[in-house]
Amino acid sequence: MPPRAGRHAVWPDRIRAEVVAAVRAAGVDHPWAHQARAAEHALDGESVVVATGTASGKSLAYLTPVLSTLLDGSEAPNGRGATALYLAPTKALAADQCRSVKELSHPLGHSVRAAVYDGDTPFEEREWIRQYANYVLTNPDMLHRGVLPSHPRWSSFLKALKYVVVDECHTYRGVFGSHVAQVLRRLRRLCARYGASPVFLLASATAAEPAVAARRLTGLPVVEVADDASPRGELVFALWEPPLTELHGEKGAPVRRTATAEAADLLTDLTVQGIRSVAFVRSRRGAELISVIAQERLAEVDRSLARRVAAYRGGYLPEERRALERALHSGELLGLAATNALELGVDVSGLDAVVIAGYPGTRASLWQQAGRAGRSGQGALAVLVARDDPLDTFLVHHPEALFDQPVESTVLDPDNPYVLAPHLCAAAEELPLTDEDLDLFGPAAADVLPQLEAAKLLRRRTRAWHWTRRERAADLTDIRGEGGRPVQVVEAGTGRLLGTVDAGAAHTSVHEGAVHLHQGRTYLVRSLDLEDSVALVEQASPTYTTVARDTTSISVLETDTEIPWGDGRLCYGSVQVTNQVVSFLRRRVVTGEVLGETKLDLPPRTLRTRAVWWTVTEDQLDRARINPEILGGALHAAEHASIGMLPLFATCDRWDIGGVSIPLHPDTLLPTVFVYDGHPGGAGFAERAFRTARAWLTATRQAIASCECEAGCPSCIQSPKCGNGNDPLHKRGAVRLLTVLLEGAPAQEAGEPGEAPAGAGAAPAPQPGPETAPDPGPGPAPGAPPGPEAPPAP
Repeated sequence: MPPRAGRHAVWPDRIRAEVVAAVRAAGVDHPWAHQARAAEHALDGESVVVATGTASGKSLAYLTPVLSTLLDGSEAPNGRGATALYLAPTKALAADQCRSVKELSHPLGHSVRAAVYDGDTPFEEREWIRQYANYVLTNPDMLHRGVLPSHPRWSSFLKALKYVVVDECHTYRGVFGSHVAQVLRRLRRLCARYGASPVFLLASATAAEPAVAARRLTGLPVVEVADDASPRGELVFALWEPPLTELHGEKGAPVRRTATAEAADLLTDLTVQGIRSVAFVRSRRGAELISVIAQERLAEVDRSLARRVAAYRGGYLPEERRALERALHSGELLGLAATNALELGVDVSGLDAVVIAGYPGTRASLWQQAGRAGRSGQGALAVLVARDDPLDTFLVHHPEALFDQPVESTVLDPDNPYVLAPHLCAAAEELPLTDEDLDLFGPAAADVLPQLEAAKLLRRRTRAWHWTRRERAADLTDIRGEGGRPVQVVEAGTGRLLGTVDAGAAHTSVHEGAVHLHQGRTYLVRSLDLEDSVALVEQASPTYTTVARDTTSISVLETDTEIPWGDGRLCYGSVQVTNQVVSFLRRRVVTGEVLGETKLDLPPRTLRTRAVWWTVTEDQLDRARINPEILGGALHAAEHASIGMLPLFATCDRWDIGGVSIPLHPDTLLPTVFVYDGHPGGAGFAERAFRTARAWLTATRQAIASCECEAGCPSCIQSPKCGNGNDPLHKRGAVRLLTVLLEGAPAQEAGEPGEAPAGAGAAPAPQPGPETAPDPGPGPAPGAPPGPEAPPAP
């Protein structure tokens, strides 16, 4: 990708001279044009989203007007006439930004008092922050649980609140984004109570329709600044397909070398050459594996090099995370295997190369990760190593899908009743809810309130609804959709706490017999106690990793919309999913060879959610030459591949969605394929699938048809999480079935002009196997924690 020259501008003259001087002292003589435009909007009191590339100076675009306003406020009699709140999706990013703000504002003396307020902040510092800090950096979780419920203690801060900075706002998508949208509405309501009306300044990676997404997130009109005027060094972007091995997988399918092993080799080679690199991987376990393999290979070359590679992921203790960040900043570490905890804007300057182990789920994330290389304007290398799955394989063979397509729209649904209900309760506890407040929380609020009254969570007295319980309403929900108490991972011999695993992921990642990695050490799970949320582990050295498998059944609760597709139908509506983890596979670490399967006895979990599904008729099956013997395999193969391809059309991850296929579904009385959201109440992904169905299923058909394998492999129709052991599957039948289905697709997409419709599927359980979103999580009562988030297999 060729280099690009930058375009300069001048700061608005309303920015204080002292701030301009501080920015110059930091080495920035003139702003880029997009920085000056964003600052102008902020000073005009207009909420603005800056959606430009990585390392384009977004931080300076919002910091300059913020610092100038804080400087004005420091001249008030109480020294705090203006305050600003900064929200980051991760603790690491907030800590990094705090460092940057302190360095930049150093010439301004004590006028700017920046402080991080999160779960790691010592209690003795918290009161000082509430009383004296004028720039508070936190995360949406702490805002939800710590700041808003105790707003009287924050009253002087909220009264003076001028700006709310929402950094990396493209990450607020799906259920998490919907929760954050409601947290921001609660914040706006309390600010209004204290007489403040803050301006929102949002920073996003390049995204489609950033102003639309920012408006849905904040509930306010937002101006868009998306013309990136910063310079860019040349970026060499390699698409890397691992080679086929001599081994055979399920049903004799050819097996490629794993993306994890290939990424570890690349990280090793880059480290040996002294090149500062980060390998991004989607799962915590994958990050640990890459760092372990790289350390072992580096030790064979030079023992001192092994210490210069580490893993960075969520779930570490705070002091471990901070030590790794410092080592990376100082250059003590040359190579890092990281989950997306590091993807988000932590300023790691001077990186020469980025290795991405598996497509990260969205083009926005891909460019965000690739953009970490060459931050100082020098040339850089990015390598996308394809995993053995339909989407990755499709992308390395169709680079135009990455390089010629705009990034996706951010999908979130703040009106999801499962999201809205707990926030209405939390808002009522903060301040009794009145009819005037309902507009702020969206059109669904008026329908949800009577349900909360019936559940005796809220009670109406005179003109307002009040919270009725003793417990804190903010504890009703986990805004990251992780659902329930995290499971503590404890070393059996010593009782030492190693870390935690999200409740929704426990069934798939710390079941009995699972391999668990922590800081380069390997453990085997001895037992999982779901009642006490404790997994006991002991150190071990297995030669394999483990992958959980589950089964799913599904029933249609309500069909919201259906469209004829020839004789078949494309539908969207509400479903109930029952899911159970039934076994796990043991796979060899480097080759991915399956060594065996072990049964598990874990309880089923139910989930009410949203789904898209499609049906086909007997006439269509005849035209596609699908007889009863191959029908189950053809539906099953189409279901797997369509789930694998959906992340290209919706900002989801394969592990956010699930699917089921069945030759005769009791609710539709037809062969049906379902694809559903893996979160209570839905996350917007199935709706996006419905609206882009023709384009989505066309790409699915193309991915299966163009794969070189004979009868199906992980690159096209096999799924890593299929509860039926990828049996039955019929590759050619799936291609013929999708061809006939697409012939009947309407010319116009269902609700999205210009994109064609296609279908995705429906069906429950014991037959052609379900591919399920990880552990659907506890049942569906409004206010219950939103559902699953399972880590992908490494």
